[in-house]
This record gives sequence, C-alpha cells and structure tokens, in this order.
Amino acid sequence: MQFSESWLRQYVNPSLDSDALGHAMTMAGLEVEEQHSVAPPFTKIVVAQILSAEQHPDADRLGVCKVDAGTGQELQIVCGAPNARAGIKIPCALVGAELPPAEAGGKPFLIKVGKLRGVESQGMLCSGRELGLGDDHEGILELPADAPVGEDIRKYLDLDDQIYVIKLTPNKADCLSLLGMAREVSAITGSSLCKPSWHSPAVSIDDKRRVSVLNTDLCGRFAGRVIRGVNPKAKTPDWVVTRLNRAGQRSISALVDLSNYVMLEMGQPTHVFDIDKFQGDIAVRWAKAGETLELLNGQTVTLVGPDSSGKVQEAGVVADQNGPVALAGIMGGNHCVVGDQTTNIYVEAAYWLPSAIQGRARRFNFSTDAAHRFERGVDPQNTVNCLEYLSSLILEVCGGQAGPVDDQILNVPERKNVKMRLARAEKVIGIPLTNEVIADVFRRLGFEFKKAVDVFVVTPPSYRFDIEIEEDLIEEVVRMYGFENISDKPPVASLKMSAKAEAKRGIHLLRQRFALQGYQEAVNFGFTDQESEQRLTGATEQNLIRVLNPIANQYGVMRSTLWGGLLSQLKSNLNRGAGRVRLFETGRIFKRDAAIAEQAGKVAGFEQPQKIGGLAYGAAVPEQWASPSKAVDFFDVKGDLERVLDPLHFITEAAQHPALHPGRSAKVFLQVGKNRVEVGWIGELHPGIQQSYELPQAPVLFELDLEWIRDLGLPAPEELSKFPAVQRDLALVVKQNVSAQSLLDAMTASKQNFVRTIELFDEFKPKAGSSSMAEDEKSLAFRATLLNTQETLQDAQIDAVMAALLGAVEKKCAARLR
Repeated sequence: MQFSESWLRQYVNPSLDSDALGHAMTMAGLEVEEQHSVAPPFTKIVVAQILSAEQHPDADRLGVCKVDAGTGQELQIVCGAPNARAGIKIPCALVGAELPPAEAGGKPFLIKVGKLRGVESQGMLCSGRELGLGDDHEGILELPADAPVGEDIRKYLDLDDQIYVIKLTPNKADCLSLLGMAREVSAITGSSLCKPSWHSPAVSIDDKRRVSVLNTDLCGRFAGRVIRGVNPKAKTPDWVVTRLNRAGQRSISALVDLSNYVMLEMGQPTHVFDIDKFQGDIAVRWAKAGETLELLNGQTVTLVGPDSSGKVQEAGVVADQNGPVALAGIMGGNHCVVGDQTTNIYVEAAYWLPSAIQGRARRFNFSTDAAHRFERGVDPQNTVNCLEYLSSLILEVCGGQAGPVDDQILNVPERKNVKMRLARAEKVIGIPLTNEVIADVFRRLGFEFKKAVDVFVVTPPSYRFDIEIEEDLIEEVVRMYGFENISDKPPVASLKMSAKAEAKRGIHLLRQRFALQGYQEAVNFGFTDQESEQRLTGATEQNLIRVLNPIANQYGVMRSTLWGGLLSQLKSNLNRGAGRVRLFETGRIFKRDAAIAEQAGKVAGFEQPQKIGGLAYGAAVPEQWASPSKAVDFFDVKGDLERVLDPLHFITEAAQHPALHPGRSAKVFLQVGKNRVEVGWIGELHPGIQQSYELPQAPVLFELDLEWIRDLGLPAPEELSKFPAVQRDLALVVKQNVSAQSLLDAMTASKQNFVRTIELFDEFKPKAGSSSMAEDEKSLAFRATLLNTQETLQDAQIDAVMAALLGAVEKKCAARLR
C-alpha cells in the first residue's frame, strides 16, 4: 500500500512529524517498508515564465528563451524542448542549482553559466524527469497559469511531501485504503478521524439496467446505476492526478482515474462500463465451459480451466446476452471499455466473496489491485456509499444525469461475536492489564463490545475480516498498547543439566556418519502434494491428512514418507547438471492413528514418528582410474547403512512397497531380544514412479525409524579368552529361492554351544550343464567361529557342533552338504 503523507493527514492529523508517524505505524504492525520525499533533493529551482522563445541562430533543434524567474532581471536560457513557447510557466534551475543525479549513486548536476553553439545560457528549463518526478523527458514541465513566479518549486508542488510504502500482512485487508490507514492512525495516536464527505447525486433520470445475480456463492451484494450524457474527454482534476501518481498509479482518463481514486481512498474497487455496448440485461454468474474473454490488458483467457494443481476452476463473470463482458472482481473486458466516444455509462460496485476470487487471477498469470482487495475481503456494508461517492465525482468532473441505485443484498457475511478473557490476554502478552485499558483499545478501534466479569464480547466491524477468534482480539490489544512499551524481561528459570542418555545414540552422530559416507543432508517441508503422496504410499483420499490453509497447491497434504521431498531434491539436482547424488533427511512424518490420545507433544488421532531417509543415485563410487564405473545398487546402499548403524546389525527380508521395485526391495528388521522389529524399508524406486519423475536411472531409497536405530543399549564387556578360537566352513547346496538369511536363522535357532559368529562369505551358481548341481540350485558357504573360554576346543566338540548346524539347515531349509 502506497500513499502520500498529505493525503493521509487530510483525514487524520496527529501531532507527530513524518518520521515519528512512520515509526508509530511500524510499531503497530503496519510496517513502513519505504519512506521518501516525492522528489529527490535539489536546490535553486523556481517557478518561471517564458517571455519569448526564438530560434537558435546556429542550431535547428535549439531555441533561445527570455525567462522571468523573479530575480529582477530577464534570463537568457538556451533550451531544446519542443514545447518551449512564450507565456507558459515552467520550472527554472538558476545558476548554482544542483539537480538530482541522473543515475542512482551518481553526483548532483551543477548548473553553471555556459554557451551552447555560441549563445550564452544562464540556467536550465527543467523536465519532470530532471526533477525526479517521473520518466517524462519529451519536453519541459508545464505548470498551471496561476503559479507564482519566483516561488521555490519544492514548496509550490509540495515536493517534500512524504511517500509511505506500507508492507501489509494478508490479514490487514482493512488497511488497503486511505480511509483504513486513517482509522488505524487515529486509533494508534488518539487523533480524531475526519472521514471523506460528499453529497449523494440527485436522481434526474429513471433509467435502470436489469441485473440478475445467478450465483450467490460468487456475489454477495451488487449495486449499480446508469449515468447518461457524460463527457469522457473531461480533464481529470490536478489534485486527483497528483494523489494517484503519489500512490503509484498513472492517469489514464477521467472515468478510469476517478474509479481508481475511490478504490484507493475507500478500499472498494468499482468498474465503469460503456452501457451502449451492452446487449440486453446483465447477469452475474460463474463462467460456462468454453467461454473466453478479451481483457483490458489485451489478454484473451479461457474462463473455465485447470489451476496450478490441475483441478478445473471456474471464474466469475459479469455477462450480457452475448456472453462475458468482465472478469468478476478482477478485470474488465475490452468489449464494454469506456473510450472517447462513450456518453452513457453503467457504474458498478459489488461485494465478491473472497473464496470466489482467491486464486483466479493467479491462474491467468497476472494480478490486479481489485483482485488483491477482493480476495482478502472488502467491506460489504460500504458498497453503496462508495458507488454514491464515485457517482458524485463523475457528475462533478464529467457531467451527466444519474439514475437510481439498484442495490441487491444477497449473501453478506454475518459478523459473529468474539470473546476475550482478561486473564488470557495477560498470559499471552505477558504484562498486567486492566479492564479500562482494554476497553480504551476497543473504543479507539471502533469495536462494539460488552463487558461481563473480566470477559469482553466484541462485535467486529464489517470491514475487519481478520477478527474471528480470541487471539485476534489479543493481537489488537498488544498492537494498540505498543510493542515497544512491553518491557524486556529475560526469562527466569532454574537451569538443570540433563544427563546424557548412554543407551541412546545422538541424532547428530547419525548425521555425521551419513556425511562420512558421502551423503548430503536435505531439509524439506512437512507438506507435500497429493499426487506424489498417493503415488509413493498408495494412500486413499480418506487417509490423506489435508492442510487447511496450504501455502501453495504443491503443499496441500502432510507427508507420510520422506521420499517425496528427497525425490524432488534429486530432480532439482539433476536439472542443474549433477550426475551422482547422495541425500538424506531426518524429520517427522504424519499418519492417522485413532489409538493416539491427546497428551503433551501429541495430537489425538495422529501418529508423528521421526524417520531418517535417504537415496543414492548415479555411480556407485566417484569416477576414478582404480575402480570400474557401475551404477549404485541395493547392496551398495545396504553397505552404507551397515557402516552408519554399526554396532547395530540389521536384517533384510524381501517385501513389496508401492514406491519400490517389486523384485528389488526389502523390509529392514532389528533383532530386539527374542523379537524382530520392523524399522524401515530399502530398495530401488518403482519403474512407474521413475518414469513419472523422468529419471534416467532408478535411485535406491531407504527410510528407517529413528527411535529404533538410536537405541544401542549399554555395552556388555566380556573377558578376553585365553584360548584360541576355531573357524570351520560349511558349504551348503539349496534351491535358488532359499535366502541366505533363512539358513542363518536356522543355524542360530539351533543354539549350539561355543558358536560366536556365523557369516556368509561365498555364493556360487552353476553354469548350464553342470553335473554337480541342478540349474535351480546354488551353493552358499558360511564360516562359523567357535570359542570355549574355559579350555581349548577338541575336534570331537567341534565336529559335534558342525554336525548339529548341518542338521538344522537340512531339516528346515532342505539343504545338503556340497
């Protein structure tokens, strides 16, 4: 929101200077992002009048002007402006004047007596751009005929007037107008508020245009009137042009300028149609499939189409019998635009529901001041007042005869009472308050309220869409009380050094270990898009946890896996030329679980476990001369996890997951006591998902439950044996579909004495035609380490153990000795 200080002070004039006023607004939550004068600093530029203008004797494009600058003598100034002529009044820079630098950071331009093509020049006639008043450099700036000769141009044009640029939060839609800002300043400073006043135009004709509002979920109130006999070529008053320029708006034509002026001053966007271009009655409705509209910016849009998330979205329109003529609440169409030939107009002001406007302009890749206001909320009770105000300005400037106002109130939101407890406000703000202080705040803000035993019941004004819950009222209290008036009190608490959990591994150590394996940490939002969430988890619509107010369409649901964010990061890296990517992330995921009860740190009905996930893509090792290049696979990533999780030993078991390759994925288990606990997944990305992400190669992904892999337990020291360990190998032949883990489980379950470890060290698959083994068989070789801490093992003991191990696998896995 941008406006000039002089415009604001017309409605509220606190006894504060410009800087103090800007500080007061900032401290009340209306951040002054930028504050500067209308024109940059310059000196010795005055109002002057050209007495005569003659052709330069030696230059076709230069003239020699005699100028009265109020100095008591005529000045001779050489000027090349095409509009330099006798009789006009212009800004004149005297000798010694310093003009603003042409470029930011440059030096001021000093005016000296000089000669141009042999003719002496005693100053300079200035254009608007040379004064820092815009980009107009076609000619010198012409001033009104009553401008006093010799007066300082800064004083005459009020160039020391301050421009405020306010950075508003989305909830402060009531401050998107001068009246709204004036209300706030009045409440902040206690100064009286002087609202704009006008006389409602007299109704002199009976003309009405029939309007049918077909969809009340689009338009809650619609008001309009016919005005005939206007002069579209009338000149916009200078004071309106000045205020528009200082608010960042350029002057277009009287009808458009006055409409923009009312929007900036009152906060109500309006629109002016050429009524002679209408065909029949007016309808306010949702657009129909296939309808298009050529807008004022020259863009032709299809009114029903997909938004950024792919959902089909309708746009509201104002239409006549031939189709849409305006994009409701956003922009008018070229069909009924007012021009130099317009004599009869229809002036419209409406309340469009915020939900009907939000996101529509973004779908067409542009935004407008009107859409910016309507999607945040415009006062529905001020619609007719603003229409009357605009009508009076049009009749005053352009003339004409006004018809009666046609006002339809259809779906105006009811403002519900909001309660605020004194004790709650004190607790949240952290300062002692009284009922009198809070009552004063509400009175200054113009809130209607009732008080009963330290509880305030407030009825928010129609223009305050942001007042809905108790915390909103508490925010208003602290804003008006003043953030800078809250004393700085450091928190006081007893410090307690917590003992380090010896049985738990720190998450920072896990991060460090992943980094040592070549993985880089990624940090993603806890939100994701619905499509990738369903694709990676197979979740149904009912299982999705939707975000009520997503920051963007691609963050519409809560994630139930870390893989969505990691794959997006992988795609981003590949798009920037990376060929080998290793990523990991730690964070919470979110799932529905009716068994979860409400308690500290938990939300009823939702499970929020911490996970650590990652992916590997590209070559198994960086390119080098000593190792052949090969793509990373399941076993490479499994090896990385074994090194990271050491001393924990995990077990993998083939299983299928919606996001992973059906034949190259596995569950990850940890042995906890006598039980195996499932802690996560590891595997290649599913080919279908790989195709949807347009990945040349399938990455290998993993995701583990953070709590289980952090739990190491306490170390159990053992005495070093005085006797040597013995190793024996066992080569077994089994069917191809028998896993090595099943053999290890069978040998472990036999619980043989003296067995310390059993490890797989070789796998052999026969070639076609081999006589020793069938084609559907394979050989697995295991090495058993045996130790007796009390004495040296004898051959008989060793043989008995090995025979027992062989018997266990023969019985459970149909294995035979090779």
